[in-house]
Amino acid sequence: MITGTYVIHRLNTKEQADRIVEFFFSPYSFDDTRYTPGEEEQLRSLPYRALDGQVIFWYVTNEENEIIGASCIAENEQKSGGYSWDYVVVHRLYRKWGIAASLLEQMVHYLEQVSARYLITYTCGLPEYQSIRRLFERNSFQLIGRCPDYYFEGEDRLIYWRQIS
Repeated sequence: MITGTYVIHRLNTKEQADRIVEFFFSPYSFDDTRYTPGEEEQLRSLPYRALDGQVIFWYVTNEENEIIGASCIAENEQKSGGYSWDYVVVHRLYRKWGIAASLLEQMVHYLEQVSARYLITYTCGLPEYQSIRRLFERNSFQLIGRCPDYYFEGEDRLIYWRQIS
């Protein structure tokens, strides 16, 4: 039964990472499952990279402790206070609950605590990605670039940026 209650957690165990990878490849996560070879590899490894401190990973559970959302960030390779936001995924049955916005709020709070300067993120230019683009635009992200045919021919990468401090 879906009642509207969820909890956001920080990933810190291998078991949690295993469950997140399972969620990523479930029929309830991504709408577009035409993964690039690198994207599939990234989805399988990102949660485990959080265990090594390479990324900061949050996940969301419902009352039955099922994973219904996940997202992560990582500091840029220059270690200069910039962060990259990779993936925000919400279970199909739990969309429009504000889970993605809550994950973003949790991330921004963390970024403010560590005195981050900015958050950069990316998405695809196809119509299927309109809802994530709206989330970015509602939350002070600016579209700063487009890389044509990045994912596949006809699928541009849109680059968004938000100042933190």
